[in-house]
Amino acid sequence: MTYEQILADIRQKKYAPIYFLMGEEPYFIDMISDTLEDEVLDETEKAFNQIVVYGRDVDIDTVATHAKSFSMMGGYMVVIVKEAQDLKNIEDFDKYLDSIPPTTILVFDYKYKKLDKRRALAKKIDKMGVLFESKKLYENNIPGWIQSYLSDKGYGITPKAAQMLTDYLGTDLHKVRNELEKLIIALPKAKKIDDGDVERNIGISKDFNPFELQNALGSRDVLKANRIVNYFGDNAKEYPLLVTAITLYGFYTKLLKLHYATDTSQNALASVLGVNPFFVRDYQAAARNHSIAECVRCIGVLREFDLKSKGYQVGDVSPKDLYREMIFKLLHN
Repeated sequence: MTYEQILADIRQKKYAPIYFLMGEEPYFIDMISDTLEDEVLDETEKAFNQIVVYGRDVDIDTVATHAKSFSMMGGYMVVIVKEAQDLKNIEDFDKYLDSIPPTTILVFDYKYKKLDKRRALAKKIDKMGVLFESKKLYENNIPGWIQSYLSDKGYGITPKAAQMLTDYLGTDLHKVRNELEKLIIALPKAKKIDDGDVERNIGISKDFNPFELQNALGSRDVLKANRIVNYFGDNAKEYPLLVTAITLYGFYTKLLKLHYATDTSQNALASVLGVNPFFVRDYQAAARNHSIAECVRCIGVLREFDLKSKGYQVGDVSPKDLYREMIFKLLHN
């Protein structure tokens, strides 16, 4: 089952007897677990029929004892094991599953790890309940996730604004959601959120950000590129050189993919590049300004500054000077 299907079933009161939520992305695990914790029982029932424990504080026998308890006054008994990855001998829990009463809803939050799906516990859970793997989203998936999250809340967002948020916030979905909630609180319903809204409410400059630096380099706009990196150099904690170098590495790699693409339709190129179709023309324009050899050279420059950003053979050089040197080398053969 997908994350969306699981939440939809919970909200329709279609509960599984066991939810084993595992994987690298904690956001989806937390959202499913929190929804079960908040919505299955009312506040009065929670006092008697809801137990929350932590994996580091209990063993599987204790979890089994809680899970085999019957609820008071009827209804469900909800048992949630947070940080279940700290439970010892978790694979041995399969021997308890058949003795858990149908009135129990047992939830394991098993973060950053996965059960071996070939073994008995995973097979049994998959057969009788929900075995959900929460996978990390790649950076090119984040703008779409932002758009979907806001759409569910009744808002739209421009592709540029979504990309600005992605460049600034990265792939930490908890962090991204918190910033999106700030926008939702500040802006009227049904608003199409744009880069100006992001600048005013999140504090990301619509003129000085990685997205605009990428565009300046793509169009070989020397003045604009230098203005942006001077700003980055003055705000190096907010815009570390390493993160910028990684972002630009992705940019020049996309230009290489564009040069070698055989299907040049907009949708096909968007798929190859992993970007919104809205941005394809920008990449095409940048590719016209950068030959294959030039892209390869720029990638080499970025590898050099990846090392320098980590202190390799740098000496006493300020971040601002490193930024200026990197941009000079990217823009001049």
